[in-house]
Amino acid sequence: MNDFSHLDKSGNVKMVDVTEKISTSRMAKAEGKIFMKSKTISAISDDQIPKGNVLTTAKIAGIQAAKKTFEMIPMCHQLNLSFIDIQFIISSGYIQIESIAKTKESTGVEMEALSAVSVAALTIYDMCKALDKTISFGEIKLIEKIGGKSDHVNTYKPNVGIITLSDSIANGDSKDQSGPILIEGFSSAGCRVEHQKVLPDGSKKLTKIIDNWINDGVELIITSGGTGLGPRDLTIETLDQEFDYKIPGIEQSLHAYGRGKVKTAMLSRLTAGVIKGSIIICLPGSPNAAKDSLNVLIPTIFHAFHMMKGEKH
Repeated sequence: MNDFSHLDKSGNVKMVDVTEKISTSRMAKAEGKIFMKSKTISAISDDQIPKGNVLTTAKIAGIQAAKKTFEMIPMCHQLNLSFIDIQFIISSGYIQIESIAKTKESTGVEMEALSAVSVAALTIYDMCKALDKTISFGEIKLIEKIGGKSDHVNTYKPNVGIITLSDSIANGDSKDQSGPILIEGFSSAGCRVEHQKVLPDGSKKLTKIIDNWINDGVELIITSGGTGLGPRDLTIETLDQEFDYKIPGIEQSLHAYGRGKVKTAMLSRLTAGVIKGSIIICLPGSPNAAKDSLNVLIPTIFHAFHMMKGEKH
């Protein structure tokens, strides 16, 4: 239970920390129904309800509710909503309420969409309750969510190998921190991580080990270290000449994420490419770089293997 992100170590509720998550375009749609007499629905359609135009008022109330969701539901994050809309579909015996909410944030917008439907239904109830004692509402549910990790649900998980390049770690003078972080991250995502190696900076064994791992079926190889500006930082020079082709989008995404957190990330070098059908990604050697890479790569990188098989993007 204590591993659940909505609980602290003592099992008490807490707001989920989304600081490290990537801001992406997100959308959610929700719907619900409010049931009433046909005569009441006709009065709403004909704008004959004494309290005023019901659907216009309900729409405004629903939009306001979406904006205020973080104030009503304690653990919701305050989001900068870019779009909210509500539509009403009138049927015999009920009105269907449909909402859509959009944002470009680091967490989903489904609660805002659900709040919009719920408060729109409550507003219709409030404006019509004096005329109809049979009103009820329900079937409120999320019908679509786009953005974030749910956008990249993949059943395929690659076989992963991790190589740490560091003189001090290879000599036993310091402990490898980045390697275990990467191993735990990919293992938790469902990948097999059965290949691990520590090499000194600039090791001539690097390309041979990668070649052997590829022959053993390793599909995603992550190197950590040897990407700085020092004379022994030779990982990228070593592998650049081995790539069949590069994947610049991975490099750009990792760099952009790092620069958004630490200015000195601009001084680190990154690269990614394909060798004999396996993806190789070269990362800086710090523990923070390893953690950041997991936030950027998982689960999106898994989709690359579907693409490489000729499946749709």
